[in-house]
Amino acid sequence: MNLVELLAGADELGLAASGLACLDRCVSLLGGDDEVLRPLWGNLAPGGDPDDWAGLLQQIRSKLDGTPGDDAAVLLVREMLDGAPAERTGEAVRVWADTCSLAALRVHLLLDPTSSTSTVPRDGRTEGLPPLATAELRRQATVLEVVATHGGAGLRRAVDVSTEGRRVLRAVVSRRGRVVRAS
Repeated sequence: MNLVELLAGADELGLAASGLACLDRCVSLLGGDDEVLRPLWGNLAPGGDPDDWAGLLQQIRSKLDGTPGDDAAVLLVREMLDGAPAERTGEAVRVWADTCSLAALRVHLLLDPTSSTSTVPRDGRTEGLPPLATAELRRQATVLEVVATHGGAGLRRAVDVSTEGRRVLRAVVSRRGRVVRAS
């Protein structure tokens, strides 16, 4: 199943986890550490109160407010955070998950030094895609599949997948910064 089909078939938990996972992998571009989104992950877990989502989201936005720069990748991540719905239910979470999916793939395309494309395929085809974007596509599908299969019990694996992706992206940004400083 391709990413578009996975998103279309996902329930509200899967969609919220997908959007949050995309944001989580990119949050370091906003200066966020590994724990900044942990309260939202906890809110998705069994026993989490959906009514607490808006308050937790506002706290996180406050922590990440004022991220400097007009870099295209940073702006995309800011849009992911700002676009998160106040309620983690209904059509709003579906739109957010889809927006985050596209934005995260664009971020990975922008940051991949081997990228020569701006096309964001989510139909399962990876030919011509640079390695960073291919890995992001795979991570997005994994998060949706694991939550669809295991529900709330799959969130631990979704967090692990996001943590791995965040570390990879952080390394790419660090390397990119060293190359720019050396020029």
